[in-house]
Amino acid sequence: MTTADEVKKIRVGAVAGNRRRGGDVRITLSPKTVGSTSGFGGVLWLGRGERVAEHYHPYSEEFVHVIDGEVELVVEDRSFALGPGDSLMVPIGKRHRMHNHGEETARLVFHLSPLAPRPDLGHVDLEEPVSPSAAQPEVGA
Repeated sequence: MTTADEVKKIRVGAVAGNRRRGGDVRITLSPKTVGSTSGFGGVLWLGRGERVAEHYHPYSEEFVHVIDGEVELVVEDRSFALGPGDSLMVPIGKRHRMHNHGEETARLVFHLSPLAPRPDLGHVDLEEPVSPSAAQPEVGA
């Protein structure tokens, strides 16, 4: 187990992808990978026509930054068109979902903070998973 006082580099290719809720989510920095104690983050690839199912985080704010591509991020009932260089914060407890209506794969960086008391409490699904058979360990585990 890595502790928070160690400095550790994580390569995205060394982290298993999670496609359960949509897209290809890679948690690169987390309690499990680097011993973080205040949050976790990583990258998301969302292919043309792909979506991330609606959910919310009862303990964490989610910070999203678009590197490439274009996505629609809906927070509660408000829609935001995001493209390269755009950032958005989803407040604690706000339901949200994402869809790539663009022609190219979208690449995003995200961070959630603070951590939930346990990883299984950090994410509440409001829709059926996009790929239920692609279940992975809970985020931040």
